[in-house]
Amino acid sequence: MKWLDRLFGGPKDMAALPEGTKAPDFSLAALDGGKFSLQDALQRGQVLVVFFKVSCPVCQYSFPFLERLHKAYGSQKIVIVGISQDDKRDTAAFLREYGVTFPALLDDPAGYVVSNAYGLTNVPSWFLIAQDGEIKISSVGWVRTDVEDLNRRMAEANKTSVRRLFRPGDDVHDFRAG
Repeated sequence: MKWLDRLFGGPKDMAALPEGTKAPDFSLAALDGGKFSLQDALQRGQVLVVFFKVSCPVCQYSFPFLERLHKAYGSQKIVIVGISQDDKRDTAAFLREYGVTFPALLDDPAGYVVSNAYGLTNVPSWFLIAQDGEIKISSVGWVRTDVEDLNRRMAEANKTSVRRLFRPGDDVHDFRAG
């Protein structure tokens, strides 16, 4: 992994809002026609916000694992929402193709206001946001240890044992740049 760190600056060196930062509030249109407000969602529990683009190979790789987390723990204690940087039609096709059932929101491709507020330079980028609005995990690309940490935190939040995320035969990388 040392050569990857030299090539890409390492997973923690890519730009995005860091852990400990207050998450910018936002409201976005949901793919299903509704509205999603971060402030409203945080009143019910933690929120995992996952930014993606349908053409991104690392997004395509990581979303089935995120869906496993969603199915393993539900959305009672930690709500998972994807934020697409694509239009409604392409986003819906992506969700169908990768079997994603958690809610998806649409960031306006004309300005990517929410993506820019979170300091994105790469996708996937995701943020686990505590109820007080503080970012607890900030992750860019695919970082296996971050996903494993998320799995533990979701189990703790739901007061249950850690679920098996990776299955025999899965091609699980330690790191993939977004």
